[in-house]
Amino acid sequence: MHNVGDDLATRPKMVGARVRRTEDPRLLTGNGNYVDDRQSAGMLHVAFRRSDHSHARIVSINCEAARRSPGVIGIFTGADLEGRIKPLIATSRMANYHATPLVALAQGKVRYVGEPVVAVVAESRYLAEDAIELIEIDFEALPVVIDPEAAVQPDSPLLHKEIGTNVLLSREFKRGDVDAEMENAVVRVSGRFRMRRKTPLAMENRSYVAEYSAGQDALTLYSATQIPGIIRDALSEALDMPGNRLRVIAPDVGGGFGGKASLYPEELFVTFAARHLGRAVKWTSDRLEDLASTSQGFDEIIDAELGFDKAGFAVALRADVIGDVGAYSIYPWTAVLEPVQVVSFLPGPYKIQHYRGRVRGVATSKPPMGPYRGVGRPASTFVTERLMDMAARKFNVDPKLLRLKNMIQPDEFPHKIGSGIVWDQCSFTECLEAACERIGYATLRERQAQARAEGRWFGIGMACYAELTGIGSRISVAPGMPINTGTETAKILIDSTGAVTVAVGTAAHGQGHETTFAQVVAEHLGARLQDIRVIHGDSAAVPNATGSYASRSAVLAGGAATLAAQDVKEKVLRAASHLLEASVADLTIEDGRIAVAGTDRAMTFRELARAVYSEMGRIPSDQREELSSTKTYDPVFGTAATAAHVAVLEIDPETYQVKLERFLVAEDCGKLINPMIVDGQVHGGVAQGIGAALYEEVIYNDEGQNVTASLVDYVVPSASEVPSIDVVHIEAASKTTLGGFRGMGEGGTIGAPAAVANAISDALASLNIDVFELPVTPERLFRLIENAKAHS
Repeated sequence: MHNVGDDLATRPKMVGARVRRTEDPRLLTGNGNYVDDRQSAGMLHVAFRRSDHSHARIVSINCEAARRSPGVIGIFTGADLEGRIKPLIATSRMANYHATPLVALAQGKVRYVGEPVVAVVAESRYLAEDAIELIEIDFEALPVVIDPEAAVQPDSPLLHKEIGTNVLLSREFKRGDVDAEMENAVVRVSGRFRMRRKTPLAMENRSYVAEYSAGQDALTLYSATQIPGIIRDALSEALDMPGNRLRVIAPDVGGGFGGKASLYPEELFVTFAARHLGRAVKWTSDRLEDLASTSQGFDEIIDAELGFDKAGFAVALRADVIGDVGAYSIYPWTAVLEPVQVVSFLPGPYKIQHYRGRVRGVATSKPPMGPYRGVGRPASTFVTERLMDMAARKFNVDPKLLRLKNMIQPDEFPHKIGSGIVWDQCSFTECLEAACERIGYATLRERQAQARAEGRWFGIGMACYAELTGIGSRISVAPGMPINTGTETAKILIDSTGAVTVAVGTAAHGQGHETTFAQVVAEHLGARLQDIRVIHGDSAAVPNATGSYASRSAVLAGGAATLAAQDVKEKVLRAASHLLEASVADLTIEDGRIAVAGTDRAMTFRELARAVYSEMGRIPSDQREELSSTKTYDPVFGTAATAAHVAVLEIDPETYQVKLERFLVAEDCGKLINPMIVDGQVHGGVAQGIGAALYEEVIYNDEGQNVTASLVDYVVPSASEVPSIDVVHIEAASKTTLGGFRGMGEGGTIGAPAAVANAISDALASLNIDVFELPVTPERLFRLIENAKAHS
């Protein structure tokens, strides 16, 4: 058999090249195809009457006036849908986990402000909005459940009485004798850390169009989602329809960040309504709805302590975490997702022999906590990296040196941390050294000494982290969720014109998949990049399409595409050996052209395809084969990824304004497919991480009302708040994944909040200020400084 790698070393590389994104011409010229752009014949529109109570019993609903409103086709309540849409349960085998049902419209009671209660279907959105104003709902207010610490108390009002507790999950990870080691520690640092709730805030709000074909009893849902395959399977169960009559398509999607990686009540309703009414049905969220009802993330309270021996080695880490998971367990990820990952990843890249992490996920009257870029690791990194800086100050050593001393060293892999996660070979020390070298760390410290002598508040903060990416079947199966997230499938077909079509089960929402997967296939098949078309975001593309989340697409879909491309290449070579009358070993493929080495005999993919498919006499019939392949890839465990972040900032002593001067990331995401796209992913993630550190916070008042439900009140960083971001690529290929790829889409949000928090604390070291809560909003910073001055 021809070794498909033989000629890779001699021809120009596509994997690793800075290829311009092929998606950009259409996206940047306004020719993208988004869900809200879709106009179907006879399409109806939905508006939802949402709860204005955070916790209340639904006493009665009067829709009579609304039914008489112009253009109204149908009005539906939760009672109308009982027996028509099967409630979906986000299951888990984890002990001490309590599932909650997902329904399209509230039944019996409401549990957060913004929960959909009544759906109005009308000829236009305007008419539907007019009609919902005429709906009268009698609510009986129930006790507010908004503070997660109060909600865990035995006498707290219950959001889900049938469960009997507001604690939807609890988990403990433990190794060694943490308490004894902590008692013997020479230096101990601790704090109560708080990472406040965030919203994903994608540029494109959630949007759905369901189209129904009565003759075939078939539904197609166009959804601004990250997980079309998972949504298809869920709808098949909820509506009791075979999967081959359901199709979910995610066209161009304007950002997701995890907020579009779950199933929502509105998706259930529009698909039901389209089938029930026999017409296309559309709903597009406005910004108020998006801020009030899209899943949120990061809401954690963490009491943590880290102990060291006299030589400065960390010996014990313990933490107790309360995660505010909102009103429901989100489908399919469950309420376990965010809180458990906090305690899973707390040890980070450090050798800490004794560890105990306890976590409780607590139900409150807020939208569900769901995936948000980074999932648990921004909070765990914030805590552990703050503790490292606090310890460095106590030891009076440089924070870089303390980290290097405690990091898992290059010769110590694989390494199992206290929670049981195993890091494969990973560039922990290399990233930190590279970051400090590129940014000129020693010179920065000299600048800082001079700035402090002048009375300026100049800070340098660093943060290091480790994450699992591209997880395979052994890890994804562990939580016992109702889905498989550990494999991906790719289909590659060369058609009769020589064009190459690549179908993958992932879905892009800004990552550049059409470019990167084309590069992978071009590399391993030898096709021209311009001849390759990538199909993604379509549940019908491959048998088990799941989607894009958890930094998995490059590893899993890239691996599957590699296997399929190698298989198709073998078929191309076998066909070409007949047509060119040469042995397979003498053939090379490059840039869509198959040639006999050392001769002028050659043919293009187009010529080969014509011979295979159309010119029947060219290849013996018993040896003619379709130029296609479908391959599934499972990395089994997945692989680790890491980065070191360094933030440089200054705080104005008069106004307390934080000005970020520089930000540098040294990252290892394994073999780079397209360094330019990786840079863009890092830049975007860091910008979001800066938002989490300084600006972004969803705030609820004591009644459970979201007081930040507009972009006037919910503050995000603009270009002027984000500094120039420098990126260093270590590029140590993973030894556990095909192609050596590691995931990297979430890294910016994981490291940046901790780095900025450390830089602020470093700038204010003369006042002995430690940052324990994010975001460090102007008000919080003002109070920190004023309180420190008052007690100095």
